[in-house]
Amino acid sequence: ANAKAVLDDANATQEQADTAFDRLANAMHMLEFFKGNKTDLDKLVTQIEGLNRADYSEVSWNAMLPVLDEAKDVLANENAMQEEVNEAYTELVKAFLELRLKPNKDLLQELINKANGLNAANYTAKSWQALQKEVEKASEVLTDPKADYATVERAIESLKGSIEALEEKTPEVLDGKENAIKTGDSSNMSQLGVVMLLAGAAVVTLRRKKIEE
Repeated sequence: ANAKAVLDDANATQEQADTAFDRLANAMHMLEFFKGNKTDLDKLVTQIEGLNRADYSEVSWNAMLPVLDEAKDVLANENAMQEEVNEAYTELVKAFLELRLKPNKDLLQELINKANGLNAANYTAKSWQALQKEVEKASEVLTDPKADYATVERAIESLKGSIEALEEKTPEVLDGKENAIKTGDSSNMSQLGVVMLLAGAAVVTLRRKKIEE
């Protein structure tokens, strides 16, 4: 206020102007400087540095690195203002959320192997056909080099669901087949027995005729 009064006074002397300047400069030097709060930014940087680079796609990881470096620079700057800290934190959060996990196809391969090792004769035709469709889809995802994490996860869940949804044939159906086989076997054995008895009787009859002659 004093400096403004001197500035507006057309009759102010050079000495008054110099004094007003010195007082204003001294007051500016005494202003308290508030540094930005870096707690959240520091935690986020530490969290990201603890990630395993091999778990993420190279494209998304490389896109995040410059933003991470910028955040580290803000952390290292003792005089960084809160606005700078906030901006660095926001940009790093965005880059972090853009990270994409590499798809792990090992589990998908295991499920495909499991499905292929099942016996179709033990399950209903409808549930078995549904499983085969999912195996075909899963195999396409497995061989697709561009399949991302989400696609692989969906294939895993779909195939797992189809395996769990398989319907076993009822014991009645299996027993019916076994009984049919057993009944057929008994019938064949009975017919064979009759033939053997008739053949034996014929032999006895022929022998008697020869003895009588």
